[in-house]
Amino acid sequence: MAEFRFASKEHENFFFSMLKKCDNHDSYHRAFFYCVGISDTARRNVGRLFDFEKHQIKPEGLHEGWQTGGTVRLTRLAFNLWNGYTEPGDERMSTPYEIFDCGYAPYFYEAIRQRYPEYCRELPPVKEKSAGKER
Repeated sequence: MAEFRFASKEHENFFFSMLKKCDNHDSYHRAFFYCVGISDTARRNVGRLFDFEKHQIKPEGLHEGWQTGGTVRLTRLAFNLWNGYTEPGDERMSTPYEIFDCGYAPYFYEAIRQRYPEYCRELPPVKEKSAGKER
């Protein structure tokens, strides 16, 4: 898989420090902490989103006062990549139509690549076609 990009040096440092803290580098942890680490606000509140003792998400973190439109979107994606979580009765807010409607979207692709590395591989280059023939 190709190298992935970080939004900032702080994002990169956070990602690796969280994996070390959890002592787990599986695709669930990588995707979750990559996603949460995109935003400084979410990084500061990671303990409100993830229970480090039980290694599970804290869905109630979606509705806390520190959340912004962007951090809610990245939290929804992080939760969904963790275990398929969607808010009961509000599942539509976890669709790409809703989640990707923000400036974090380019990094969301990277989070998905972290969660599904076996499927998110580089595709071969597209061959040019001219008058029905490949070049």
